Amino acid sequence: MPAEKPLKYYPTDDVRKPLVNKHKPKPTKLTASITLGTVLIILAGRFKGKRVVFLKQLSSGLLLVIGPFRINGVPLRRVNQAYVIATSTKVDISGVNVEKFDDKYFAKETQKKKKKGEGEFFEAGKKEKSVLPQEKKDDQKAVDAQLIKSIEGVPDLKTDLGARFSLKAGMKPHELVF
Repeated sequence: MPAEKPLKYYPTDDVRKPLVNKHKPKPTKLTASITLGTVLIILAGRFKGKRVVFLKQLSSGLLLVIGPFRINGVPLRRVNQAYVIATSTKVDISGVNVEKFDDKYFAKETQKKKKKGEGEFFEAGKKEKSVLPQEKKDDQKAVDAQLIKSIEGVPDLKTDLGARFSLKAGMKPHELVF
């Protein structure tokens, strides 16, 4: 009589364990030409061609920039540094307080989905326009006011920020100096 019964099932392949991912994301390095107060040109998106002022780098690696809104219509925004060109123009932003702005400030507010009845189903095409909270409008005005004081101290900077950048016929982008 055998001591143990033989197994009825043998696995065809060895089951492999997935490797442990030990990758830690590194913080995004800032391009050497981008420093606090540098005037940048946005290359893509809704505000392409607009000149903006760099305020700080957020924890996600995105850049916090502002137009100012009163000068060229660009609000406080997050921009990837791949979509900007740094210029040699600098603005003194020592009087601007940007401590409260982080990635959570720009996150969209999530709303719970409601069950739609028959009446709401036919009214689904009519969407309510999202309104900017008054707190964000006040933050925009406060940062604008602080920044415009330092911009007005530099001659012609206000008109430069208001001007849109574009390439004209005969301009060679690789020969331009910003």
